[in-house]
Amino acid sequence: MSTNKKITLIFGGFIAAVAVAFYPIFFHPLTHSDDYKQVQKTNRTGVNQADVQPVGVKIWSDPYKPKS
Repeated sequence: MSTNKKITLIFGGFIAAVAVAFYPIFFHPLTHSDDYKQVQKTNRTGVNQADVQPVGVKIWSDPYKPKS
């Protein structure tokens, strides 16, 4: 087997491994969004959003904003 074919197989295998790793992380949830929405709806029943995150509380403050 020539060197070019070996290099092509190595890089092709790497790209295939990355694609296989990304499928359950990115593509499956993207194509089955209705299933995930149903699971979230079931898990969030009985949770009051205001108890988890009170209204008017900032989650993030700008560290570059001048002090007032």
